[in-house]
Amino acid sequence: MRTRTYYDMHDAMVTNDQFVWHTSSGQLVFHVQHLRNVGLVQTPARTRPYAPAVAGGILFTAIAGWAILAHPAVYVITFLALATPAAAVSWREPRHWELHAQYKGDAVVLYSSPDERVFNQVSRALRRAMEDTPRSPRPSLGYGLAAA
Repeated sequence: MRTRTYYDMHDAMVTNDQFVWHTSSGQLVFHVQHLRNVGLVQTPARTRPYAPAVAGGILFTAIAGWAILAHPAVYVITFLALATPAAAVSWREPRHWELHAQYKGDAVVLYSSPDERVFNQVSRALRRAMEDTPRSPRPSLGYGLAAA
């Protein structure tokens, strides 16, 4: 049987027999026939580890500006008006969509992406690959995708 490719971009590749996730540290390869209980998970937005330091730096700069400048109220208000949106954007990490599964008995994260459109393309490709995988090594319980 020839290899059929369902998705092939810089972040992942899905064929009828393999799911490959290209991460910054390398690539993770999973054989589709060994995947069980695949689920879609949306992780919550998290506070970035350096966000409190950024907020402290902004506060310190505002206090220092108040003491040094001739008309500190105007400068500090302008600074805070510009710095507050930047701090708010850098405070939280965006939500990530993840594909979780059982692979040879172990719980794994198959794929993760902050871009919902790309994530949906990858998950649809995996669903098609699982549908086209021969059923002999797998129990006939559908293709195992469930939203969590």
